[in-house]
Amino acid sequence: MTTDPNAIQPSELDQLPDRDPEETAEWQASLDAVTEAAGPHRAAYLMRRTLERAEGAGLALPKLLETDYVNTIPTAAEPAVDGDEALEQRITAWNRWNAAAMVTRGSKYGVGGHIATFASAAWLYETGFNHFFRGKEGDGSGDQLYIQGHASPGIYARAFLDGRIGEQQLDNFRREAGGNGLPSYPHPRRLPWLWEFPTVSMGLGPISAIYQARFNRYLTSRGIKDVSDSHVWAFLGDGEMDEPESTTALTLASREQLDNLTFVINCNLQRLDGPVRANFKIVQELEAQFRGAGWNVIKTLWGTAWDELFRLDTTGALVRRLREVPDAQVQTYQTRDAAYIREDFFGKDPALVEMAKLLSDDKILECFHLSRGGHESRKVYAAYKAALAHKGAPTVILAQTVKGHTLGEGFASKNANHQMKKLTVDEFKAMRDRLELPISDSQFVDGQVPYVHPGADSPEIRYLQERRAALGGPAPARRVHPVAPLPQPAEKAFAAFDKGSGSQNVATTMAFVRLVKDLVRDKETGKRWVPIVPDEARTFGMESLFPSLGIYSPMGQTYEPVDRDQLMYYKEAKNGQIFNEGITEAGAMAEFVAASTSYATHGETMIPFYIYYSMFGWQRTGDQMWQLGDQLGRGFLVGATAGRTTLTGEGLQHADGHSPVIAATNPAALTYDPAFAYEIGVIVKEGLRRMFGEALPDEDQNVFYYLTVYNEPLPQPAKPQTAGIDEGIVKGLYRFNTAESAGLSPAANAPRIQLLGSGTAIHWALKAQKLLAEEWGVAADVWSATSWTELRRDAMEADEALLRGEDRVPFVRQALQGAEGPVLAVSDYMRQVPDQIAQWVEQDYSSLGADGFGLSDTRDAARRHFGVDAESIVVAALAQLARRGEVQAASVKEAREKYGL
Repeated sequence: MTTDPNAIQPSELDQLPDRDPEETAEWQASLDAVTEAAGPHRAAYLMRRTLERAEGAGLALPKLLETDYVNTIPTAAEPAVDGDEALEQRITAWNRWNAAAMVTRGSKYGVGGHIATFASAAWLYETGFNHFFRGKEGDGSGDQLYIQGHASPGIYARAFLDGRIGEQQLDNFRREAGGNGLPSYPHPRRLPWLWEFPTVSMGLGPISAIYQARFNRYLTSRGIKDVSDSHVWAFLGDGEMDEPESTTALTLASREQLDNLTFVINCNLQRLDGPVRANFKIVQELEAQFRGAGWNVIKTLWGTAWDELFRLDTTGALVRRLREVPDAQVQTYQTRDAAYIREDFFGKDPALVEMAKLLSDDKILECFHLSRGGHESRKVYAAYKAALAHKGAPTVILAQTVKGHTLGEGFASKNANHQMKKLTVDEFKAMRDRLELPISDSQFVDGQVPYVHPGADSPEIRYLQERRAALGGPAPARRVHPVAPLPQPAEKAFAAFDKGSGSQNVATTMAFVRLVKDLVRDKETGKRWVPIVPDEARTFGMESLFPSLGIYSPMGQTYEPVDRDQLMYYKEAKNGQIFNEGITEAGAMAEFVAASTSYATHGETMIPFYIYYSMFGWQRTGDQMWQLGDQLGRGFLVGATAGRTTLTGEGLQHADGHSPVIAATNPAALTYDPAFAYEIGVIVKEGLRRMFGEALPDEDQNVFYYLTVYNEPLPQPAKPQTAGIDEGIVKGLYRFNTAESAGLSPAANAPRIQLLGSGTAIHWALKAQKLLAEEWGVAADVWSATSWTELRRDAMEADEALLRGEDRVPFVRQALQGAEGPVLAVSDYMRQVPDQIAQWVEQDYSSLGADGFGLSDTRDAARRHFGVDAESIVVAALAQLARRGEVQAASVKEAREKYGL
């Protein structure tokens, strides 16, 4: 069976009523006639013009996902630049020079650096700094700038011209250990007065920018602060857009009409090792992707030199050829002579052959070597102005550039330029001449390239500073506005579980949620809580917050919820407080980062807590948690349904036995594994004080708390009335009970052991304590290890103090001082978690843990499988005592047989 290629294929239109088939046939016949008489290209042009007219008239038609490979804004439609273009040209030349000099001078120390990225993107930044990016010293919060990480040398170079960075700091680029250095990339923790947002972990900049723009709307909608004048600018690489995080939230941005957001994608067509799309066109692919997601797309591809070529293109042959040439070939044109371009580009079409006869070699080389839309301030200015004017959707600007532009033939468009870290003196002299900079040969002392500055009173510097003053001060810049510490909520909320839960079984996940329910009602601080959950609110028992707090939605609730007649119905509101993110842990983390840094970005302290399946936190979005630490975020991460054996039946990919190990690697993360509800109250109270209240002089407020909580309903005991218990909970260890206080009445000379448990494992330790006393005559004391990680950090600090000649005893050693017998530690995590403290425990130390992959089964069966249940603890305790000669060795075998191990 064959198919007629000219036949009309079935489509969705066949299902729609046709009121006038004869009229439809006439339109189709007209199209056929144009195609036959004028060719398919003319017919396609007319169709696109018709669709354009239809869209302008407000007809509901699907948009075209791709346009021709030309500028969206024609030269004739470009607005005049509001400024001195000649001065801006000179400022940009100085910045290009100093950026390259900084990296080259640093190369002698072997620290590396990137030259080619800023060289391609210089005008994308300079145009923004001179005309669009609002600073922090004007009204409001200013703009938020997500700078492409590899372009950081250019940002430092501008700060050098601006007087914010000196030559010594430039020479300390990537050399921070001795102080007064500059970090390699945008790292707020390393340079907190300049950088706001870490971006160089590829893909995190785009998603973070989207959620920052959304959080700006959230603050305004909830009446916390009007930040509607803030605009979010994200500078990205075309290769970076392959990262899944780069595009995962595009539809959210359009769905919520975030016209306070602009992506600027530097399309230099190159990634780290070669072309982004060697056999295709990355600009066209990105255009279709963003248009399909509902974004406004502006293409800024060709410089003014191309205008003459487009005027000569009376047949459309040039536009067709530009669409069909793959990116890798465009890159090749950048490095070849005019004869090659005449043959390979123009020689493919007779109309282009005739056009090329009208062009000089110099004109061809100007167009194909130099003239790109991203290299001309007028075209970038027009794109930025159009982006700000567009309402109802975010904008992406696809700016075509040449990687390594102005650095010379050795750099421009070369596949290896990402790894090229320096220019020779001769290359710098050629660059000087190319940029027309007044630098003499004598300034190259001992063969070293100089930093250059036109002088504090020069026209360039005065202009630069005047432009920034008019726009609200220097940029980029991070400002932490002085805000009063938040008052501590009423004690009643934290003490709610001090008396225990009585006969009621309560999971620690539910205990945390109950605590938050009370805290959001606080008159002073309640409105500052930002609950974030990735479509698991009902799993965590948070549905009762829906009607009281509302789920944030910029559209409000445009429908009648199916559960409207229920007490805990699904309520969305424009001023809703909860972020119910859907199934996107990456999106939830991006929202958390935006909320957790609001104290600096907007001068408004917010208290975010993000609750999620613990397995899908540090394992899945750990990179964003490092970003959170770098960005100096504050808040509570809550890994719920935690543990390798506690989330019964869910299996390997849900069984978290390692998140505290990963969390322990992050210096900003304070990791806790609370066993009881009252411990959660103490930890959250301390977290609120330290991060948002009256911190002590030597405390770093720029930390975040990670709590693991469990879904196993268990009796919650009353808080022991023991001196120093709160200190022990915060520092990581306290004695919950002794064999005697547990009413077990051991013999006076009974062997004794110390059982340390964290999280839900303490319940297994308590059962083991009873078995040891009643069946083996062993006295066991039970300790709650709320934070193995904090115990370890304190001990490491004590070691460091010892090297300084200070005599300091680690807290874990202080707490266990005088405790009789060996120590056996157990948790619902791999043994590496409790083993963090082993070297600082003076007693004999051993541990049990859930090492290996998780599995599906009942809790009891899983715990027996991993050897962490009460009976396994008993056998391990007896074995430890037998090695010390305190119990008979035969009792170990007997216990093993008795419990079926």
